[in-house]
Amino acid sequence: MTARSTRTTPNVLGGLGGWLWLLVVIVPIYYIVVTSLRPQADYYTENPLSWPSAPTIDAYRQVLENDFLRYFANSVIVTGTSVVVILAVSLMASYVVVRSVRRSTSRLFQVFLLGIAIPIQATIIPVYYLIVQLGLYDTLLALILPSIAFAIPLSVLILTNFLRDVPGELFESMRVDGAGEWRTLWSLALPLTRPAIVTVGIYDGLMIWNGFLFPLVLTQSAETRVLPLSLWAFQGEFSVNVPAVLAAVVLSVLPILAAYAVGRRQLVSGLTAGFGK
Repeated sequence: MTARSTRTTPNVLGGLGGWLWLLVVIVPIYYIVVTSLRPQADYYTENPLSWPSAPTIDAYRQVLENDFLRYFANSVIVTGTSVVVILAVSLMASYVVVRSVRRSTSRLFQVFLLGIAIPIQATIIPVYYLIVQLGLYDTLLALILPSIAFAIPLSVLILTNFLRDVPGELFESMRVDGAGEWRTLWSLALPLTRPAIVTVGIYDGLMIWNGFLFPLVLTQSAETRVLPLSLWAFQGEFSVNVPAVLAAVVLSVLPILAAYAVGRRQLVSGLTAGFGK
């Protein structure tokens, strides 16, 4: 028998659509970077998409001189502290959900799932009231606590689905060897769920880093201002100086790009590992 040769028809429409979407994504990024390097005097006279005739970093210097590093440090403190607590609590909760056979544990997991369906905007008034009553208003802790609470449900869901794929024989072998629950969690569950932990850490970090509602409602002074809120303030302070506003945007995005570059593979594999099996 003669094998029939197969020909693959190129997907012209798909290729054109991909190039079009790439253009849609690249052009705004290019515009932001180019404009941040353009002198303010040339902003209204030159083509917005052309390379600056006299590139300068004066806009970046101006942003850095206006307490940008303080806002950056506040964002690092809020995001770093929140992510560490979220990962610790979510991993322990996921381990209990997977290993426990009690009916109350499944009820607890349903409560976590219910938390995913509650939008932040619907709870901002009760959260504001609680923060004020606790005397935490206009502090970094006022941003950390709600960020942890709203990120835990989805984090528990991801880690639980990942832990369920771990063979039960591994847990039983650890128990036969005399390992307790804490030892099993530290020596077995933690190493095996590392991809999911990296995924949860990057995802929650991005959400908290870009959060705007909590800083807007729960803080007031410049000492507790974080980057998303500082960009809004820069827009008011540099309402005419567009290159300075976009320079602040570029500086605030750099940590996000670094986190994505480090964990982009883990982000996709960890999100899909527990749901596609």
